[in-house]
Amino acid sequence: MRVLSPPPRSVPLPAHRPAPRSARPLPGPAALPGPVPLPGTGPRDWPRPPSAVPAAMLERPPGNARVTVAGIVILRQRPGTAKGVIFLTLEDETGVVNVIVWRKLYEAYRRAVISGRMLRVTGRVQRDCGVTHVIAETIEDISALLDRLPELDAPGASDRAEGGASGG
Repeated sequence: MRVLSPPPRSVPLPAHRPAPRSARPLPGPAALPGPVPLPGTGPRDWPRPPSAVPAAMLERPPGNARVTVAGIVILRQRPGTAKGVIFLTLEDETGVVNVIVWRKLYEAYRRAVISGRMLRVTGRVQRDCGVTHVIAETIEDISALLDRLPELDAPGASDRAEGGASGG
């Protein structure tokens, strides 16, 4: 029989390192172009397409308001029991958005729904049983924005953007 020694009282942890630059919020459609209106007078007060509402603020627009959301596709579902309905989950820097794509719309935007890594979806806000969805009306594949991230993270990219030296 082997006797195990008690675990050490403290375990040394590696030093904390700052997050890599790629952990910054994505540029582009997920950012609002200015101050966000406070809820109050109705759908006209909300950022209109193509400005995108961040996922964390999707609770604010009134039901049936037309909004645009954008994010990385983290889930695609097409349950056999859903009669052709596609469920997408998009993630932006603030959270996740549930998107419902009806069969007819899927046929019109099939390529974007199937192969898009990052999508911009315009549709109507629907709330049911405490869950907020966006019922898609238009879908745009904006995956090309992801391809720009390496150039934004390249050494000296911030210097070049500010007009400074390119490093080297």
